[in-house]
Amino acid sequence: MRFSRAYIPTTKESPKDAQLPSHIYLSRAGFVAQVASGLYNFLPLGKRVLRKIETIINEEMAACGALEVDLSFVTPAELWEESGRIEKFGKELLRFRDRKDNLFVLGPTHEEMMVSIVRNRVTSYKQLPLNVYQIKTKFRDEARPRFGLMRAREFVMKDGYSFHASTEDLDREFDAMEAAYKRILERLGLSFRIVEADSGAIGGTGSKELMVLAQSGEDTLAVCDTCEYGANVEAARRAPRSTVPEAPEADFAKFKTPNIKSIDDLSAFFHTDPFYTLKAVIKRAVYTEGSEPVCFFIRGCDELQEVKARNSVGAIDLVDITEEELREIGLVPGFVGPLDQDKTRFVMDNNTRDATSMICGANETDYHFVGVTLSVMNEASFADLVAVQEGDGCPHCGGKLLHTKGIEVGHIFKLGTVYSAPLKAEYLDENGRSQPFIMGTYGMGVSRLVAAVIEQHHDERGCIWTHATAPYMVNVMVSNIKEEAHMAYAETLYLELQSRGIETILDDRKERFGFKMSDAELIGFPLTVIIGKELENEQVQIMIRATREIITIDAAGILDKIEELTR
Repeated sequence: MRFSRAYIPTTKESPKDAQLPSHIYLSRAGFVAQVASGLYNFLPLGKRVLRKIETIINEEMAACGALEVDLSFVTPAELWEESGRIEKFGKELLRFRDRKDNLFVLGPTHEEMMVSIVRNRVTSYKQLPLNVYQIKTKFRDEARPRFGLMRAREFVMKDGYSFHASTEDLDREFDAMEAAYKRILERLGLSFRIVEADSGAIGGTGSKELMVLAQSGEDTLAVCDTCEYGANVEAARRAPRSTVPEAPEADFAKFKTPNIKSIDDLSAFFHTDPFYTLKAVIKRAVYTEGSEPVCFFIRGCDELQEVKARNSVGAIDLVDITEEELREIGLVPGFVGPLDQDKTRFVMDNNTRDATSMICGANETDYHFVGVTLSVMNEASFADLVAVQEGDGCPHCGGKLLHTKGIEVGHIFKLGTVYSAPLKAEYLDENGRSQPFIMGTYGMGVSRLVAAVIEQHHDERGCIWTHATAPYMVNVMVSNIKEEAHMAYAETLYLELQSRGIETILDDRKERFGFKMSDAELIGFPLTVIIGKELENEQVQIMIRATREIITIDAAGILDKIEELTR
């Protein structure tokens, strides 16, 4: 490609709402152009990057025996009604009616559609396993689209689905897909971590996320400093404490605690560690139909992790509740405890089971119970409710957990029969009995990967593409196109590089050298060959974009050097 004939509209101005480097540089360098809030056009350079990522995904999927399909973007709403997700997905699911008043949705994900193409077509265990996938545009009507391609309403996604006759075979395929996803990210040149995760609105178990490590990431990860354990904080676990503070000595009693409502005040009042206090966090749990107040009890030294709390009661959301609302249902703000508490539903953290020497609210103004043994609560509902903190122990090896930021670019689940059962997608087993398919699902954000590369690889001058994702590997730049000898050399080099299969763009524009160099750095070509006055001494220069190092070499050896640098 010749720069003079390309469409690469670079600009010095950033989008007004741009905060992340990928949003700024992909827009300024002419890879994407915003159409409306959360909607982007991919321009020629952006499309080249997108296609390269898709090609790597397709190659790895073919190596695993996965079969590519292409499903309709528009999905009949009745499929979502069958699965029970049409309300659970909320307002992000864009619904519309056609001229015949039939209800449809724009697919944000395609579990229902994939099940529909398999049911009644795959009828026997002999036809299993089956793994099908697509790379497709999706639409989610985000309430606050932002960060460019990171949180867009319309995006390109690879979504795959496997169908099995046994959980053992699902486990095998799940491991194979995890390994394939790792190879994809390694080939793209990205640093990443595979972490345990919450399944969210998709459902299922065995959820893992592939996180590209970047400080601009929206997700906080808990990772071990010793082993490979990692988890999104929404699903992170920790080892039991190796040491605990000295317990307060007190027989069970009700103790007057005037106006002592916070954990800090309570700990100071009794001269004890918050470890021995019980914190009550009360939220209103919102369900598909209706809502209810729920009280979550955790140790005073811990913090509630709301996704874990939401999942523990099967809610779609948790919202704050006012003190006035608490009083209306008979609860005393600041003094809520689990003993003799029948005013509302409550859940206790696993770490409080059988706890002794505890201090908790007495459900009476200005009173707490002391010397509480929580073994009396063993019939209560227990769940993992706490947020893992930095310094907590790794649940696998006992190492120290640290917090880092990541960008979710892939998510894989063991779905089981979450979709096949309600959609009545069944096969006949070895005994001739009808069984629902056991399923797995494997998603990867393709357009998000374009942005993730830049979030991890950029500097103050612009993009730094990895070799696997660069729109062009080499930029041949003539500093003064009026020099015929320089142009002749550039033309020969350009054609020779192309003949060797090295993707090359020739910057033959009638622009100043500084302008061209700024564009080269902004766009992020891995190598820029600078043809200038040094050619008179049979020398040319190569700028390596990742380091901005400029090396001077003999013009006769330029091809071998470029092949060495691109190998």
